Amino acid sequence: MAERTLDLGELQALLEGVRGLKIACVGDLMLDRYVYGEVSRISPEAPIPVLRMGRTVAMPGGVGNVARNVAALGGVARLGAVAGQDAAGDELAALIAVEPGIEDAVERRAGVATIVKTRFVAAGQQLLRLDEEAAALMGDESGAFTGASVYLLSDYSKGVVSDLVIAQALSAAQKSGAPVVVDPKGRDFARYGAVDLIKPNASELAAATGLPVETDAEVEAALKALLHATTAKAVVVTRAGKGMSLMRRGEAAKHFPGRAREVFDVSGAGDTGLAALGLALGARASLETAVEFAILASGVVVGKAGTAVVTPAELIDAEMSQHAAGAHAKVMPLEELAHVVEGWKRQGLKVGFTNGCFDILHRGHVAYLAQARGWCDRLVVALNTDASVRRLKGEGRPINDLDSRAVVIGGLQSVDRVTAFDDPTPLALIERLRPDVLIKGADYTREGVVGGDLVESWGGEVKLATFEDGYSTTKTVEKMKGREGEAGR
Repeated sequence: MAERTLDLGELQALLEGVRGLKIACVGDLMLDRYVYGEVSRISPEAPIPVLRMGRTVAMPGGVGNVARNVAALGGVARLGAVAGQDAAGDELAALIAVEPGIEDAVERRAGVATIVKTRFVAAGQQLLRLDEEAAALMGDESGAFTGASVYLLSDYSKGVVSDLVIAQALSAAQKSGAPVVVDPKGRDFARYGAVDLIKPNASELAAATGLPVETDAEVEAALKALLHATTAKAVVVTRAGKGMSLMRRGEAAKHFPGRAREVFDVSGAGDTGLAALGLALGARASLETAVEFAILASGVVVGKAGTAVVTPAELIDAEMSQHAAGAHAKVMPLEELAHVVEGWKRQGLKVGFTNGCFDILHRGHVAYLAQARGWCDRLVVALNTDASVRRLKGEGRPINDLDSRAVVIGGLQSVDRVTAFDDPTPLALIERLRPDVLIKGADYTREGVVGGDLVESWGGEVKLATFEDGYSTTKTVEKMKGREGEAGR
């Protein structure tokens, strides 16, 4: 039987409860580097794509990404790990230093090579990952566990989560009462001892138990076997789109449904889930609530590219979207939209922008917006307010009010977000959103497109979309009045 999901009120209360909590994040640290480019040909030397390099983005990965997610959700992450005294280690230290909410307890070691994972990406797809890695052990004494509400161990099998570190975590937990949560690797989960929670994914659970994990019944058998083979108090297994399943020692399994999401990149989703679990437990939420919180957070992060984090605002937006029609969820004010657009750009997505009255939606509009969406990865449509439409079209317009027009436009698959403006032109929106592509109808000239020069100044482009002949809102209105009028937009 599926457990219920977290509601909006519970989520808001939990987000308030996690604010300022100190969470120890200990484990394998790495530098995640993403090289974005374009592929337009195949190499003549071998049947492989040729990547024309564009921009490069770097961020802390592994336990560093767990810490970033803790901080992004409002907590304070105490980051305990090992990095080398090399260029990659210096880059990691600089990246950690500018992350608000992270306390740096990373040991820098001579003779240790900092782990680097470089991913090459084109058109939103990873082409290749290059790993530079070597095992590294932490020192005998680590201050990472001091004063923390929860201890998170992020094990990537690179050496930091050693038997000594596990013993230190369990000893600190015994003194403080703080729970210990492990994101495990390998097959021997018994080595983690009597931790409060082990969080494998489905494939890791299958490897550790030698049992299948496709159905709920199979997962229950595997969870029971794992608890029998370890001294852990509970296990929660992440099952991708199927959600998560939880079993406490001596209790029946509980299954939590996943959230329907567009999956863009699953890398780092486990880190986000670990951070969410730890924060919720630190706020004294039940294990069931912690699992629901982790499902929501992981579901949001898989819609982002690269090693990403989730913010409280994004979680609230996601929860609201679950309970609202998809069209309503696309409609938002400018400042909220600006944060969404910034997130898209961090993912390397091309953002398009167009505007208009869109009073009575007709076939011409649908074709226009579909063409516009073909020039970008995400399309924003700005609608004239009712007062603005009256100034442009005269009394009696619009036929449909702004709320109705916004919901109808938002219901189109080609449209990703909808906002409104009351100014004579959308120039202020263009300046705030900084789109990559500015789209207007072919009845304009390039020189006549408001904001065109501005968009081109930051490397964007202006596109003119064609209209289907015979379709216009004005002509439709005139027909409704029983007389023909001149066609217009």
